[in-house]
Amino acid sequence: MPPCRKGRRLIAGRNGTMNDKAKPPKRSGEERKDRLAEALRANLQKRKAQARSRHAGDADQRPEGLPSAGKMQEK
Repeated sequence: MPPCRKGRRLIAGRNGTMNDKAKPPKRSGEERKDRLAEALRANLQKRKAQARSRHAGDADQRPEGLPSAGKMQEK
């Protein structure tokens, strides 16, 4: 900082960083809640499908993840 400005406060005027426009309130909180609720529902459906398939003894039908190993063969 130059010695002539040391100790002075800079005041934002018309050309400063402050503006008169009011920003609309952010809705990211609501969007985040909706996104998390959707992810929770999807996860719950996935877990229920896994539990049903385990109870029935079938391999669950998932497009993602590793394929099931199937039944072990006896020697």
